[in-house]
Amino acid sequence: MHINFPNTLTLIRIALTPAFISYFLSPLPGDRLVAAVIFLLASLTDWYDGYLARKWNLTTRLGQFLDPIADKILISSALTLFAIRDYVYTWMVVVIVVRDILVTALRIYALHHGKPIITSTFAKWKTFAQMGYVLGMIIYLAVPGLPDIHLSHTRADYYSIPILSAGLVTLLTALSGVHYLVFNRSHFIEIFRRLTRPWLNP
Repeated sequence: MHINFPNTLTLIRIALTPAFISYFLSPLPGDRLVAAVIFLLASLTDWYDGYLARKWNLTTRLGQFLDPIADKILISSALTLFAIRDYVYTWMVVVIVVRDILVTALRIYALHHGKPIITSTFAKWKTFAQMGYVLGMIIYLAVPGLPDIHLSHTRADYYSIPILSAGLVTLLTALSGVHYLVFNRSHFIEIFRRLTRPWLNP
């Protein structure tokens, strides 16, 4: 049986997410560092699966479908944990997650209709920024003795480095979403027409 190695890497990224969550939430000393290592390995699979798929000409519809979903599962899980633990504002996580869900849905729709959307350089930088932010946060939280970064819900929070970093990632994510919508507006027009057709032509 032929095994598609790039798709296998994508599935590994999905499988690593529960392990990352488990170690991040663990109260045992050193487990946050293990969570950082797991997240780093999962992030590396994101780069290698696409690179190998192009290099070995192993790009498949399944891979194009799973790859962005695997990214969103990993990153959204980490950001949600940050919000639950009060390290970042919930509204920032909501903006990022909603944007990623909308764009992923658009990509799946376009792929289903034989019009796959190529990931832009802007979007790649967005993903790199998200993963870099998450990894940096986990490493910081894994080091004992560093200043507490739990939110105090005051104006001073907005001037802290973790929140400024989160704000930059949120802005970049939102802008990349706008970029996708503008340059793929034909897909949205088609989706709108399909959704409104039963109402316009009863």
